[in-house]
Amino acid sequence: MTPAHMPDAVDPSVVSTVVEFDGGSAMIPASRDVVHGFVARLREAGVDTTDTFLDAARLVVSELVTNVHRHAPGPCRLRLTLADDGVEIAVWDTADGFPTFLPRDPLRIGQHGLEIVTRLCDEVITKPHETGKTVYARVPLR
Repeated sequence: MTPAHMPDAVDPSVVSTVVEFDGGSAMIPASRDVVHGFVARLREAGVDTTDTFLDAARLVVSELVTNVHRHAPGPCRLRLTLADDGVEIAVWDTADGFPTFLPRDPLRIGQHGLEIVTRLCDEVITKPHETGKTVYARVPLR
């Protein structure tokens, strides 16, 4: 599956990437590749990041897109945007349900994605739309 890249932001000074996926499990590793390319663009633009930023951003995107695959099969839009001292990750899907935390259970295997995302991000919010929702997560550069 090849993601369909949309044009970057109209303002050339804004480092941003938008990718649309049709759905399916192939969008998970493809989304990680998008993050890798985006971080390379940040570095080319002279943006300084920590050594762990790439891994953190890839993990957050992977968890959010995996949630789309599991809970909202169908189209998905991933947007990455440099915003001040972080990168805003926005993942849109067609499902109405919001991500929810499960009660703490040390015996539970899996379903820890939202916990991971909130630990790695400065902010995580979900906004509903007429069709679906967007989950926004902000990963700090440093």
